[in-house]
Amino acid sequence: MTGYDAHFLGFSVPLPVSPADLRVLDYTHFSVLLDPLRRLAAATACTVDGATLQALRRSGRWRLDARVPNGEQSGGELYAGNPLDRGHLVRRLDPVWGDAETAARANHDTFTYTNAAPQVNRFNQSKELWNGLEDHVLRYAAAHDHRLAVQTGPVFAADDPLYRGVRIPRLFWKVVAWVGPGRLPDGGTPGGPPGRSPEPAARVLQATGFVLDQTPQLEDAKLYEITAQALARDDIPPLGPFRTYQVPVGDVAALTRLDLGPLPGADVLAPPPLRPAAPAGTRPTDITIHRLPRARAWSEIRTPDQIALPGR
Repeated sequence: MTGYDAHFLGFSVPLPVSPADLRVLDYTHFSVLLDPLRRLAAATACTVDGATLQALRRSGRWRLDARVPNGEQSGGELYAGNPLDRGHLVRRLDPVWGDAETAARANHDTFTYTNAAPQVNRFNQSKELWNGLEDHVLRYAAAHDHRLAVQTGPVFAADDPLYRGVRIPRLFWKVVAWVGPGRLPDGGTPGGPPGRSPEPAARVLQATGFVLDQTPQLEDAKLYEITAQALARDDIPPLGPFRTYQVPVGDVAALTRLDLGPLPGADVLAPPPLRPAAPAGTRPTDITIHRLPRARAWSEIRTPDQIALPGR
């Protein structure tokens, strides 16, 4: 298995680094960083070659990864007899590129439980938007290399509700990176005056971040009450409809306690990041994130046209 290629874009975009002890699992064109205590992936990283994507029919059966002890991953028992959806972290379509054999293997690999996370199964427009974010950025990046590096995962919080031995995340994150033309502060490109591109155009790493929130929109006391009642009945904890935000990449790093390497510095939004206080050396699971901080730089997006990208 080839795994995630950190140099796929021509710039070094390494795997996220966590203060927790994670298990790195390589698959075809993507890698999973599995948290054995949470029994879910803390992060995934995938390369997307838009020029050679294969439109394979959705097919595959979810299965455990034989390389991982069963007690360190969440399998079908988490999803049995309830309305939880097995949400692909690495989207099924993203690693399905290259020759036919490689694309088919990548499609098969995405149906591994280490690549799944429990999500609300009710369809809504924001869920459709979240699942298609890569498509919108890929169309924007098509003028350059047709290539993306996509990192995604849940935000682990200490107050995530415990259901069947697994704490159910209420927030998810995604960072998409690509290569685009450089710009100077006056609006010009390196090597030329404003409004005129040099030959060849300078290339720089660019990125943007997103957060998905499936927290019910209820008052705190009511949310805790109905969560406790649901778990006592062995029902899934209450989850709300998806809400999608475009956020600074630095905020993603702060929320998850992941080192995202060069991506915060490549952010096309680039405002100051959130910096919630936490003792040095704490695990991401030690951080309580119940009410999502609404920074002024966070924008809820409901349609692709609302995604902020350079030149749009």
